[in-house]
Formats: sequence, C-alpha cells, structure tokens
Amino acid sequence: MKKTRIAVGVVIALGVVWTGGAWLTGKQLEKHMDQVVADANAKIAEAAPESRLQLSYQDYQRGLFSSSARFVLQSSSQTEDNSLLKPGQSVVFKETIDHGPFPLAQLKKFNLLPSMASVHSELENTDAVKKLFEMAQGKSVVQAETRIGYGGNTDSRIQLLPVDYNNVQTHERFAFEGGTLDISADDKGDKVDINADIKSVALSSKNQLDMPMLFTVNGLTFDANSRLSEEGLRIGDQKVVLKSFTTAVSGKDVLALEGLNGTSNFDSKDNRVGGEVAYTLDSLKLQGQDFGQGKLVVKLADFDGKAMKAFSANYNSQVQALSNDPAVANDPALYQQRVSELLMANLPQLLKGSPSIAIAPFSLKNAKGESSFNLNTQFKEPTPGTPPADDPAQRLDSVLKSLDSKLTISMPMATELMTRAALGEGHSQEDAAKLAEQQVKGLAAMGQMFRLTTQQDDNIITSLQYANGQVTMNGEKMPLEQFLTRYMLGGGMAAPSLSE
Repeated sequence: MKKTRIAVGVVIALGVVWTGGAWLTGKQLEKHMDQVVADANAKIAEAAPESRLQLSYQDYQRGLFSSSARFVLQSSSQTEDNSLLKPGQSVVFKETIDHGPFPLAQLKKFNLLPSMASVHSELENTDAVKKLFEMAQGKSVVQAETRIGYGGNTDSRIQLLPVDYNNVQTHERFAFEGGTLDISADDKGDKVDINADIKSVALSSKNQLDMPMLFTVNGLTFDANSRLSEEGLRIGDQKVVLKSFTTAVSGKDVLALEGLNGTSNFDSKDNRVGGEVAYTLDSLKLQGQDFGQGKLVVKLADFDGKAMKAFSANYNSQVQALSNDPAVANDPALYQQRVSELLMANLPQLLKGSPSIAIAPFSLKNAKGESSFNLNTQFKEPTPGTPPADDPAQRLDSVLKSLDSKLTISMPMATELMTRAALGEGHSQEDAAKLAEQQVKGLAAMGQMFRLTTQQDDNIITSLQYANGQVTMNGEKMPLEQFLTRYMLGGGMAAPSLSE
C-alpha cells in the first residue's frame, strides 16, 4: 500500500510539474513574441529589402497546455510597386503552439526530449494564396512542425503537399508530387542546416507560337550545412542533385539533362575566404542527340572576408536604390548600364588581399574524346587613392597580377559534337558527318591564320599567360599593349600581312 501511495504521489508530482512548466512556457512565449517578430523583420530586410514585406502577429490566445496565434505577412508599401504582395493583401500563417517541457505534439512522435514548445504551422486561405488552396483541394499546401528548444534552437520539418492544377482555357497544367524541407538552426540563426527533397514537378503551357511545351523536373535534393563567419559571411558545405530535367515542344524532346551533381564548400580563416564549386553532368541531349558529359570546377582563394562583406552591403544597397528610382527601374537598358557601373565602381573593394580564381577544369566529353579549358588568375589589390588609368593596358595591369590559361579542343570530339548538331537540324548521317568535318577543319585553319590557335596532333590549342606586363600567346611573347592591340582592340581580326 505504501509503495502504491508513493507511486501515486510521484505521478501527481509529475503532473503538477508538467502543468506548471507548461504554464510558465506559455508565459515565456508570450513575452518573447514581440522580439521574435522584430528579429524576423530584421532578417527579411537584410535578405530581401526589395520585397518590402513586414511580419506581425495577431490574436495570440494563451492556454494552459497550448496557445494559438496568427502571423501576418503584408506589404509595407502603400503603392502598387510591390510585385510580391499588393497593398491590402496578406499571407497568414496559423500557429498552434503546444507548450513544454513535454509538448503533446512531440510526445505523439515518441520524442521525450524536453523542449520549450512544438509549433504546427499552416497557411490560412486568403486572397493572396487562394489559388494554392484550389490546387491542393482546399488544404494548406505548406504545413510545418517546429520544435523549439529552451536554448532557442529550432528544428522544423516543412511538408509540401502534392498539387495538380489544370486550366483548360489557357492549356496550363502544374503537377507537383510533393516534397519535404528540414531546417535546423541555432538560437541566433548563425548555424543553419537544410535538407530538401522534391520528387517531381511537371509544367505545361503554350509558347508564343501556340505550340505546347512541357517542362519536367525529377529527383531534386539539396543539402546544406552553413554558418556565419566572423566577418558575417555565410560559409559551409552544400550539395545539390538533380536526377533529370527535360523540355519538350509539341511532344518532341528539345533539351534533356541527366545526373546533375553540384557541390560547394567555403571556409574562412584569419579573414581569408576560399572554397570550391564543382558541377558534373552525366548526360546532355539536345533534340534527341547525345552531346556528352560535362564538368566544371571553380576555385576561389584568399578573398578578404571583411572586404567581401562590405562589397556585398554597398553593392546591394546601391542596386536597391536604383530599383526604387522609377526613371531607372522602368528603363531596362539604363538599369543594366547603371548596375554594370556600380559593379565596376565596387570591384576594387572585392580585390582587396589579391585573391585568385581558378577554373580547373571546364570540360565536355563524348564518345570520341574530351575538350577542356583551364584558367588560373591572380589579381592585384588596387592601390588606394590611385585614379583610374585611361590606357586599357594600364587599367588591366592595375588589377591583374598573373594569368595562365589553356584551351584544348579535341578535333574528333568536336567533329562528333558538330555531327550531332547537324543531325538535330535534320541532316542525314552522311551529310552531317561531312559538314561537321568541314566546320572543324575550317575552325582550325582560321584559328591558325589569325594566330589564335595552334594544332598539335588532333588537338586545337590556345594557350595564354600573363605576368609583369608581358603576355605569351601560343608561345609568342609580347608586351601587354601589343597583345591588346592585336587581339582585343580589333587588330587581330585581319589576316597578317606578308611582311610579318
């Protein structure tokens, strides 16, 4: 009997502690709601200032074991210039919050770890997202479950429901098989891990010639582990995999990509940022013709972290100012010109620390061979206070320390590539092969005539090196001024004279 009383006492004590903890958790959440919204708006302003979106919360109702609230995303602009949300429109997230220390939603999953809260989120059917509800048969197309730890860390699983939208009048159809998005973040949002899995997407419509088009995406996954460096830059590792992407017009395949794999990894040490981006493609097909496999590796080293952060902040704020100027924003040609000018004006800041960029390699391979391009570039940190040079050679020399590049085109590979292109245009196999051979031989002869290429065995080769004001083009040394005059300023496009 005594043991039974003790057991009952323990159960009652646990119930009291749980109830008291849940009540305190509800109070904590309510006190921190304003800060949560303020932090969210700060992140929106930093990540997408041009969106002019603002978050607020309404109808917070606190209970003993659970609470509820509505988070409202609206335009902060009172004009029609916001393309995301018009004034008066809103995107509303309905939140159901189970209090800790043992939220009921987590207990149902047999997750017994103490946590501050478990939040279920879904969209409310408003005018801005009405079409999404129609596509998902009246359900919220986005549903999320988030666990909030007492330290402020969060773990979210976002479920994207399948949708099937078919507009008979416009011949548009969008079919989405659904997917998941897992996001984990620490209390400050400095360390963020993301895992996404999208099964398949199909979109059909008609082009300007009233021809039916079909786009399909299958097997898209994305994994990222990122953190903020001391300079405030997001660094870490990423991986993206795409099983296939196809485009068809009137039932005929136009483009097909298979086996696209991409990785990136960036790190920062002692204010030096570097990393590598790499992509491989298992198969590229155009109009049903196999164009082979591809590979691209880009390496960056010795970028100044603080300078990169400053460059990003300055450039983005200046581009935002352009977007807010109707006279510029409504003129695409003028807008592009001003953006280019801003990029060049801020470029010296990005070159602080004399960084380097390498392409090693960019290659394309088919059954007949492989062609590749390699590049290694070392930049100079511009001297502060030095006015821009008027001479093109001096301008280039002021930012470029060294360059080493080589292009190797396999003639059998290029002939196969051009044959495939001719077959796609409707030529017969025999005619396509002859035309391709003529084109590749013509390219080799023209390149040699204009001193752009050399030929070694079955390869067309171009090599270019630069250092200390001297250029070596295919083994021929010359001053930078002579190189620019011959090849870059129009001098190289005329056949060499007999006196040369």
